[in-house]
Amino acid sequence: MRVVIRSLKGLALSLIVLFGVALAPPTFAGTQLWDFEEKHDDWKVANGEWEIKGGIYHVDRGGQAEHTLVGEEEWDNYTIEAKVRLDAGNWAGIVFRAESEMEYYVYYLNVPNNKTELWRHKQGGWAARDNVAQIPAVEKVEIKNEEWIDMKVVVEGGDFEIHLNGKLQGEHKDDAYKTGQIGVWAWETEASFDDVTVTGDNIVDTLAVDARHKLATTWARLKRVY
Repeated sequence: MRVVIRSLKGLALSLIVLFGVALAPPTFAGTQLWDFEEKHDDWKVANGEWEIKGGIYHVDRGGQAEHTLVGEEEWDNYTIEAKVRLDAGNWAGIVFRAESEMEYYVYYLNVPNNKTELWRHKQGGWAARDNVAQIPAVEKVEIKNEEWIDMKVVVEGGDFEIHLNGKLQGEHKDDAYKTGQIGVWAWETEASFDDVTVTGDNIVDTLAVDARHKLATTWARLKRVY
């Protein structure tokens, strides 16, 4: 009888633990998405002629290091993704860890050489910068004008993991900038950007709370990509 009672007590305790786990709120990284279907006042232009039209964020062909930023300066570890299209010209991409309009990393497409480049911009002028890496495209990725390319950078401490069209292109290190905003960027290039997302543990989630709405948003993005 005592054995049975002890077994029942053990079962009850297990059920209480499982029930508590089920009720505990899950922890998720926050995600923010900009699909440019409407005006976004939170994007701040550093330089260049930028506008939202036809559901994309567009910059006219202009000068050096034209870029615009969004987000919080205290963001540290995160993943930034965006669809990028070079309409006319050779160089455009995404910005991360932007401590100011002058101090940031940029990962961009290079059309003539079918490669990507990683640079660290710094104070001194729009063209003041140091090269971190030159990365020939791998996994049969082709960088061409007038074609959408999915770009992604995973930032964790001083480690950067970079992807094109879902394929890993390389891993690199630099620890000059610890935190910062994200953004989009072009160099003497007309370019278009869409579906910019950032996900990280200290990023406030601005996607819809309703799960069905999230599913609809995700499905809409997939349809646009494929």
